Amino acid sequence: MRRLFPVTDQTAATDSGGGPPGVPGEGAGAAGTREWSLDELADAYRYPEPEPGPDAPRPWLRANMVSTLDGAAQHDGRSQPISTATDMRIFGTLRGLADVVVAGAETVRLEGYRPARARAEFAGRREAAGQGPAPAVAVVSASLDLDFSLPLFTSPLVPTLILTGAAADPGRVAAAEKAGARVVIAGDGTGVEPDRAVRALAGLGHTRLLTEGGPRLLGQFVAAGVLDELCLTLSPMLTAGDAQRISGGPSVAVPRRFALASLLEEEGFLFARYRRP
Repeated sequence: MRRLFPVTDQTAATDSGGGPPGVPGEGAGAAGTREWSLDELADAYRYPEPEPGPDAPRPWLRANMVSTLDGAAQHDGRSQPISTATDMRIFGTLRGLADVVVAGAETVRLEGYRPARARAEFAGRREAAGQGPAPAVAVVSASLDLDFSLPLFTSPLVPTLILTGAAADPGRVAAAEKAGARVVIAGDGTGVEPDRAVRALAGLGHTRLLTEGGPRLLGQFVAAGVLDELCLTLSPMLTAGDAQRISGGPSVAVPRRFALASLLEEEGFLFARYRRP
C-alpha cells in the first residue's frame, strides 16, 4: 500500500528516489507494496477529536462503502465480490475504532451480520478512548422483521441495538427485547429519522459512529445532512447490470461537497476518505 494524499516530506522523498514520476506515495517503489500494519491503518483512519456540543461532545458519523468503476455497490446482492483483502482489513480497522456500527435491516439480512468481536490489536486504543471491548451493532428497522435467534441478537459481546420508530409493532419490540436486544426509539412513526438516530446513539455515549449501509440507509443519512465522513473504496472492476449505487433514496436539493482527507492505493484499489468541510 502507498499513500497518494496528503503528500508528506517522507512520501515526496520516496517519490524522488525512484518511484513513478509524478505519483507521490509512501514507498512508491518496491517498498510501496508492503502491507501496512493494523496500527498504521488505525492511525490513518483515526476519528477526529470530539467537537463540543451544547450538552455533550458532537457525534461523528462516518460511512464505509465500496464501489466499482461503473458505480455498483454490490454484485449479486453482496459487496464481497467487489472487495479485496486490504479492503476487509480497513473494514476491520474502522470497526475497531468505532463505538457503534449502524446498518440497515436489509443489509443485516443479506450480508449475514454477526456480532462485532473484540480484537487484541485494538484493545489498547479502545481502553485509552474509554470504549468497551467491541463496538455495538445498531440495526435500523421499521418493521423489526428480523430473526432474533441469530448470534447477532443471542450472543453479542455488547448488546445489539435496534433503532426503530415509536409506532413499531409492540409484539416485535417485545420479541427483540426478549432476545436480549436494546430497542431505541428514533422516530415518531414506524420509521427512523436519521438525525434522531444519531442523537439517540450519542445519548447512549456513542460518539464514534460507523455506518456500513446499505445504500438506502446511507442515502437517508446523506439527505438528512448528518454524514460527516465517507470512507470509499474504489474497486478497479466493472460489473454493468443494475446494481445499486453506494447511496439511494431521496435526492438532495443541492449536491453536498466533501473535501478529500486522504487517499491510499494498492493493486489498483483506491481507498479514499472524504470529510465535510
